Amino acid sequence: MSRIITVGAAQLGPIARDESRTRVVERMLVLLRQAAGHGCDLVVFPELALTTFFPRWYMTDQAEVDSFFEREMPGPETRPLFEAAREYGVGFCLGYAELTEEDGRTRRFNTSILVDKKGTIVGKYRKIHLPGHAEYEPWRRFQHLEKRYFETGNLGFPVFRAFGGIFGMAICNDRRWSETYRVMGLQDVEMILIGYNTPVHNPPAPEHDDLSLFHNQLVMQAGAYQNGTWVVGVAKAGLEEGVEQIGNSIIVAPSGEIVARCTTLGDELAVARCDLDLGKSYKNSVFNFARHRQPQAYGLIVERRGAVPPPEE
Repeated sequence: MSRIITVGAAQLGPIARDESRTRVVERMLVLLRQAAGHGCDLVVFPELALTTFFPRWYMTDQAEVDSFFEREMPGPETRPLFEAAREYGVGFCLGYAELTEEDGRTRRFNTSILVDKKGTIVGKYRKIHLPGHAEYEPWRRFQHLEKRYFETGNLGFPVFRAFGGIFGMAICNDRRWSETYRVMGLQDVEMILIGYNTPVHNPPAPEHDDLSLFHNQLVMQAGAYQNGTWVVGVAKAGLEEGVEQIGNSIIVAPSGEIVARCTTLGDELAVARCDLDLGKSYKNSVFNFARHRQPQAYGLIVERRGAVPPPEE
């Protein structure tokens, strides 16, 4: 038995700081139309897809910061995406900066939503693993102030029944943490959608720069294989406001194999026909959690580690 979903990884090239949302959405609509022409059911856009990656600047004016956030979804500039989804019968996953009123206060999150073929939001995720720092660090060539501008996501790692399967979302740095995949894997996730903005240069650890593409693939391939799930990772790529960002957008099968990829650093669509049933052989054999996983033993390991006395001086 097969459950085929055709997925488009809709990579975006650089977005200038002064580029309007209207212009960015026009670029996204081009990719959405291309995806419809290829018979796609779902298109995945990057993290913070509507603007430049603004956490690379230190800003003290809250109004300036908030100009990069969406107060409603869809809003006036983004509504054409939802209308196109209905017209073409193609759903999408979109990353953006979310400003909302919750618990009697204004809150700001790095967010992704899943939209079905009718243009209806069927799922929301807020980024949990925020990288970077919260205060200005003058030694850096560019800043990475996600801890300043966003709160830690408060929705956990939910999964959603859509497109005939079980879908989850993650954002950028989340992809580096095994817990991201495992929490959704324990909910029988069949496809995880990940958008990212990742600079080639890592200021705290420049010795990692030459490994940026390898590490990007490594974590998504491992997460896919160890949880028997498809993973779709989509970049904002290229030289954006003087910062070189990796592309390397890929679609990974439950086997851990890369089945499609983008090859440029610009706006590009990579397409794959994905059988959601391919994950079953991994979920039912090597990674049959009910039969082989031993969470009751993990606490003993932690306890023993904590009990090891420090080395003598």
